[in-house]
Amino acid sequence: MAPLVRRLLIIAAVDGLILQPVAQRNHAPSGSSIKIDYKSNTISPLLRERKDEDSKPSTLEAHGIVGLLTVASSSYLISITRREQVAQIRGKPIYVITDVALIPLSSKADAETAITQTSNSLKQRTKAKNAGDNGDISSDEEDGGSTVPEEDDGPDKSPATPQTESEQTPAAPDAKHKRRTSVAEDVINRKGQYGRFAERWFSKKGWSADGRRKLGMSSEEDLAKKQERQAVEASSLSLEPTKEDTIADTDSPSSSKAQDGSRAPEAVQQNLTASADGVTESLTPKIVRTTKMFFSSKSFFFSYDYDISQSLARQDVQSTVPLYKKFEPSFFWNHHIILPFIEAGQQSYVLPLLQGFVGQRAFTVGASAGPAEAKIVDAAEKPEEVLDAQSEDKNSDTPSSASDGSSDQKDYLLTLISRRSTGRAGLRYLRRGVDDKGNVANSVETEQILSSSSWDPAQKTYSFIQIRGSIPLFFSQTPYSFKPIPVLFSSPETNQAAFKQHFAKVIARYGAVQVASLVDKHGTEAKIGEEYEKQASVFNDNGGVNNTKIGFEWFDFHNVCRGMKFENVSILMDTLGPFLSANGWAVQQGEKFVHTQSGVLRTNCMDCLDRTNVVQSATARSVLEQQLADQSIKIDLQNDPTTSWFNTLWADNGDAISRQYAGTAALKGDFTRTRKRNALGALTDFSLTLNRYYNNMFGDYFTQACIDYYLGNATTAVFREFETDMMSQDYALDINRIRQNAIDTCVKIVLEDPGEDLVGGWTLSCPHESNTLRTMPFEECVVLLTDVALYFCRFDWSTEKVGSFERVELDRVRGICYGTYITSTLAPAHMDEKNNVGFVVRYKPEGEALVRTNTRSMQNEKAPDGEKSSKKATKDEMRILAFKALPPKSSAAQSQGQEEKPMMEKDLVQHICEEIQRAALVAEKRDTVTAEHTGKEGEEQKSDLLEEKDIISLAEAKKSTGYLEHLGYSLKKLVWT
Repeated sequence: MAPLVRRLLIIAAVDGLILQPVAQRNHAPSGSSIKIDYKSNTISPLLRERKDEDSKPSTLEAHGIVGLLTVASSSYLISITRREQVAQIRGKPIYVITDVALIPLSSKADAETAITQTSNSLKQRTKAKNAGDNGDISSDEEDGGSTVPEEDDGPDKSPATPQTESEQTPAAPDAKHKRRTSVAEDVINRKGQYGRFAERWFSKKGWSADGRRKLGMSSEEDLAKKQERQAVEASSLSLEPTKEDTIADTDSPSSSKAQDGSRAPEAVQQNLTASADGVTESLTPKIVRTTKMFFSSKSFFFSYDYDISQSLARQDVQSTVPLYKKFEPSFFWNHHIILPFIEAGQQSYVLPLLQGFVGQRAFTVGASAGPAEAKIVDAAEKPEEVLDAQSEDKNSDTPSSASDGSSDQKDYLLTLISRRSTGRAGLRYLRRGVDDKGNVANSVETEQILSSSSWDPAQKTYSFIQIRGSIPLFFSQTPYSFKPIPVLFSSPETNQAAFKQHFAKVIARYGAVQVASLVDKHGTEAKIGEEYEKQASVFNDNGGVNNTKIGFEWFDFHNVCRGMKFENVSILMDTLGPFLSANGWAVQQGEKFVHTQSGVLRTNCMDCLDRTNVVQSATARSVLEQQLADQSIKIDLQNDPTTSWFNTLWADNGDAISRQYAGTAALKGDFTRTRKRNALGALTDFSLTLNRYYNNMFGDYFTQACIDYYLGNATTAVFREFETDMMSQDYALDINRIRQNAIDTCVKIVLEDPGEDLVGGWTLSCPHESNTLRTMPFEECVVLLTDVALYFCRFDWSTEKVGSFERVELDRVRGICYGTYITSTLAPAHMDEKNNVGFVVRYKPEGEALVRTNTRSMQNEKAPDGEKSSKKATKDEMRILAFKALPPKSSAAQSQGQEEKPMMEKDLVQHICEEIQRAALVAEKRDTVTAEHTGKEGEEQKSDLLEEKDIISLAEAKKSTGYLEHLGYSLKKLVWT
């Protein structure tokens, strides 16, 4: 496998950012230096070393590259500036990202500013950490957690390289004059605040960071955080035009032409593009902050040497291909933003990231000679202790456990890896259920590995996998409720197709599948639980996938465990026991696998978080007890207090998955950690529920838009759409396919006369009430045109049924006008007169206007005549049908094979109007000929039905948009952006 760059210098040069690998001591560099050009972002090899010609403050040391983020006209290099080692598998370190830096690729000045601020922030953090590590322990000291030294690349690594030039440089001149308070100064300025706490002044530690903040004192940590905020602000400097740019624009020929009023077509096009990107640029600072928080959230893991995306049984240690090519695509979270490096052939810089969890525990078992239970004589939970246990055992002359089992003590290592899928990735309530490709929300593969602490190949290593994922049906839930009701949508046939596609993927990857559904059998969750069970039954009745069926167990968790009796989960474990025993787990000894896992347990609740965490940890506990029993060791992980390390490992895993999906730690965490449930835990859960509710309402929409953009599921248009509606769409659903299915359904139901020829069908937007121009909210509808009539269909998108339709004979059409159709003035996109266009059809009904409503759309595709309601219109009354064009393309990124560009709004509206006029004139001629043959007198012939004029102009829309609408939108924008 080609070596990856483990450490590099980022240098701001005149013409671009230089990435220069730092060689390990006594080793050659793992890659060559490259340059990323400003503005163009072109990545190319560096022909000569350029470090000496750059000033010291413009150099930053990093541990790897996350990728390139391009938003509108701004681009940023995302690099890993801080990491922690959390585990080690067979001597290969695994790290979690704790901080990243975003360096703008706009100019040397902007890049230098961001690099300097980031370097200063890192030095302040290191200084604060060193001050905390060398002091006395005080009662109000913060528990910052344990970290492994960042310079440690594992036991095989040579000593760290000397400090780089950027680390040796002093702080920026302006930083020297910032206020830094000593104890004496604080005493003089704030005498009255101390008193009985004076004994802390004479300790080596002094005040902790939190204690200093409470009493108004500054600290190194505060300075570090301030530097970090300044670095983020510096990353956004590229949005401001430089003086040179302003002068250049003023002096350019296009500028002079604009002043004369005669603008060239190229200038007009550039202005339109700039206007379109204006909204995205205004949101860029927030995008940069969100990106930094997202990748610095301790949710992303990587290894330079070990493929953490593959389970133990799928490892390909003999392969020499680059790591990113072996990495499982569904777990490759930064693939889209690292793609420029892949396309440039810079494989040594491509570091794949995994979102999820990686944790490790070391424990020592005192083996018992008889049938009595063994005892845990020692355990290590902190990462540095676990790593020390591995290195000590590796360097010891005595193996961790003799192969014949004669040793009194045996040292083990328990590793937990959770791999979060990029398919249907996102946040709670915004990504639920399944998509068209069979991907489900919150899909996580969790692997538990039991090995000797030295990873001795002569001893057995066990690997057990289980998965979680949302119910594989199309459903949604509103984020504006504490207990939202699941709303199923799409037809049973569509749901069954997605259901089958999902389980086909699961079966192909894991083999046999046992479903454990934990949703309630009563209340709001009962309906979706019943539908889930029904679809599973239909799936099995139809032979499953290649005659492989799925097992289905519906366990009403809340009912069975009522009264905080979570230990009743053992009932479910008894039921699942035969499946777990039959399919087992993978066992490796030497270079071969003596046993492989042939099936997987798939657990779900509504969120696949809290109840799922309890059941998965119980399953893992049962499996671990059986694996140790295979080693002639009997322990009780449920009741033995010395096995708390197992509970905390799984609780940490549950909290990590919960934070990534819901924004808070997992509920029921007290039981997962202690195997006990009490009132304090219930109160904590209530607090977390409130926090989740707040996140659902105010923070998740924008973060979801960013996640879709990071993964390449959406274009930069996603941010313009967010600014317009303060919401994000579900880009995993193929909206074009859904709309085409709606048109096909309407054709099947509405067109009754087989002699009626279809001219075309379109999906448009229409007012909530008929015969009006602006009644909110607007709805998406279907319009069909035949050679004799125009059909206006209101479609029930949740059930994929026709709700109602109105038929207008073409000979009754009296006029068609098309033009600007502004329905709101809240956001710039709403007021764009070029894109907000529509048309109005004026017609004169004759006798009974055919408006039919299907009152049984849930049960019947077409109700009997007696159940169809009709509305009568006055003979001389003129009615209208108003339609507005939908955006020609969503912000969803196009995949291969989708190169055809849709028509723009105005072109589409004009095309539809011309088709209606052409069909109406043909119908009129046909009626005229018929009238001549029958001797009837026809109506006056229509020459031209089309008229271009504003439907609702911008001025009229401003008058009709009320103050409360503006106020509500402004409040939303203030909170959500």
